[in-house]
Amino acid sequence: MTLEWGVMSVTVAAEVFLLLLVTLPGTQRFRKSLISISKSALQPMFSVVPFAFFLLMDIYWKYEHSSECEGPLCTVVDVDRHHKSVYRSQRNVMLAVGAVVLYWLLFRVTLLLISLEKLGLQLKKLKESAKPVDS
Repeated sequence: MTLEWGVMSVTVAAEVFLLLLVTLPGTQRFRKSLISISKSALQPMFSVVPFAFFLLMDIYWKYEHSSECEGPLCTVVDVDRHHKSVYRSQRNVMLAVGAVVLYWLLFRVTLLLISLEKLGLQLKKLKESAKPVDS
């Protein structure tokens, strides 16, 4: 399971990096290329959504079927192992939920920037067509 969480961490890092690049102010010269990079990265990054839900279901199943350590049979090591497992599961849930939220944010910001670019082109065309003809 470590490999899956490693892949999820790399994907979240890529989403954060792309989201920061797209929303960073002062990148007007590179805006079109950043939008096209983000737009082309959205389709392969969509695989993070079902993957995150699969991992969340796995965590839920492990939580429901984990043995509860109670009574005098539990040692300090068993209790410590159980607490570490719970903390690890909570961290992984945050990572999976964060991956889905970041993908949604990247998707919405990219669509917003695409629509802003289209509106800018329409405004430019309207300004050019509304110029008075000098005779």
